[in-house]
Amino acid sequence: MNRQAGHGQKGFSLIEMMVVVLILGIISAGIFVQLDMAQQRAFSEQVKLDNFQEARDFVDQFFRDVNQIGYPNSRMVDTASVLWSPVLAVPLINDNRMAIGLVKIADNEIRFEGDMNGDGAVQSVIYMTNGSGSCTLCLQRSQVDKITNDPLTGQSSPNWGTEVNDVLSSPIFSYFKADGTQVTTLPQDISTAGGAQIIASIKTIQVSLLIRNPAVLDPKTKQPIETTFEGEVSLNNCSMAASGAVMSCR
Repeated sequence: MNRQAGHGQKGFSLIEMMVVVLILGIISAGIFVQLDMAQQRAFSEQVKLDNFQEARDFVDQFFRDVNQIGYPNSRMVDTASVLWSPVLAVPLINDNRMAIGLVKIADNEIRFEGDMNGDGAVQSVIYMTNGSGSCTLCLQRSQVDKITNDPLTGQSSPNWGTEVNDVLSSPIFSYFKADGTQVTTLPQDISTAGGAQIIASIKTIQVSLLIRNPAVLDPKTKQPIETTFEGEVSLNNCSMAASGAVMSCR
């Protein structure tokens, strides 16, 4: 009599199948968790990279602007005149043909004049946090053509554009004399003789940015992502001081 093959073999029981499915589910869940964490980490790193690039673009623009401070100066406009003796005498500083250099310095604001476009015309430039009043934590820039009026209070309305968002650092700008001494009494501007003399002594400007994205958390620390960036630039052009002496050609 023939016997059917496999009569004594057994298959998987329901419990065994459930155990296998459970194990596979745990493994799959672990894989998905790791993939999700990797995705979050990649996203956070991209945010950091974007912040860093934004900060770098700002610093590059700022350095280009600073290199034009005080150009063209009064001696280029008219070497034989008394335009620059003393340079801060009104109406001489109001002349839209010349850039008087730094106009105001503060922790989170700097104003200056120079030929930013390379066309011989003078522009009035402002860097300031929340200059437009519409973004509390943004650093903004304005550039308008200089008009024949007071460099500090009589220029055209600012034309604001945002350079960096979510800036928490304060101060953003630090100022140093030629001997390395930091100027700590701020703000200063050209409206007073003392302020003009302090501004005239500035040789180096340091920029410090701390950027925080409140809507994006670091997957490790569970804190908002922060990015820092620092840079330093020396004034290269011959801006004028209250006495008519050069500011930075040293």
